[in-house]
Amino acid sequence: MINIDRRTVTLLALAAPFVSLAAAAQAPEHGTSNTSRDMSKVPWMGSEQIAMLIYPGMTVMDLIGPHCMFGALMGVKIDLVAKSLDPVTSDAGVTILPTATFQTCPTDLTVLFAPGGTDGTLTAAADPETLAFMADRGARAKYITSVCSGSLILGAAGLLKGYKATSHWSCRDALAGFGAIPTDARVVRDRNRITGAGVTAGLDFGLSMVAELRDQTYAECCQLMSEYDPAPPFNAGSMKTAPAEVKTAMIDLVSDFSKKAKALSAAAKY
Repeated sequence: MINIDRRTVTLLALAAPFVSLAAAAQAPEHGTSNTSRDMSKVPWMGSEQIAMLIYPGMTVMDLIGPHCMFGALMGVKIDLVAKSLDPVTSDAGVTILPTATFQTCPTDLTVLFAPGGTDGTLTAAADPETLAFMADRGARAKYITSVCSGSLILGAAGLLKGYKATSHWSCRDALAGFGAIPTDARVVRDRNRITGAGVTAGLDFGLSMVAELRDQTYAECCQLMSEYDPAPPFNAGSMKTAPAEVKTAMIDLVSDFSKKAKALSAAAKY
């Protein structure tokens, strides 16, 4: 059982080397001009309040990728929010402990976030309690966000009407039924709605959010600390690049989920 609210790295301790670099960044070497960034101006500390929805059957990487980046924000408070404090098991069998319920989650949030999945996501997107919670917190949150099919939950809660948004390729078009504008991109921002595409896009989404909440230098430090420098062994990570036979096989595999997602959005009254 994993409690990901306990970070494996003491972020405040990591701040010291960054801050100590500020003086060095200010003092150019003899005979050279200083083209370094002024690290003393980086907003290292903050006080963001982030709520990350968790529910049975979610895809764990949709949660963990963004959480890894959010968790690098020094001073942040992250709640993993579920109906109850009972353990929540993902679609891969990883069990996570919630830190707050729909009732105890702070009412005013910096970021409201929903991860995706397949059948578990469809269940969450049709659950009145979950949708009521998302609609309530979304009415006041500074940013309303998701990764993968988590955008179906945002749409079902009425939070995407009139907004561009993305999702996993298998259900992106279903967003139109919620009044959203399906957009094929890795990370899509439309005003204060920021959505990521499928699964691994959560890392790109997370870094984009860190840059939004602090600045680009902070986000780049997080990227370097995470050693996020992807070099996949195959070029099949996108519908634009995957071999035809791979696309055919996967479209067939998820066809039932795609149909259910479209049916869910078609029944929405937006």
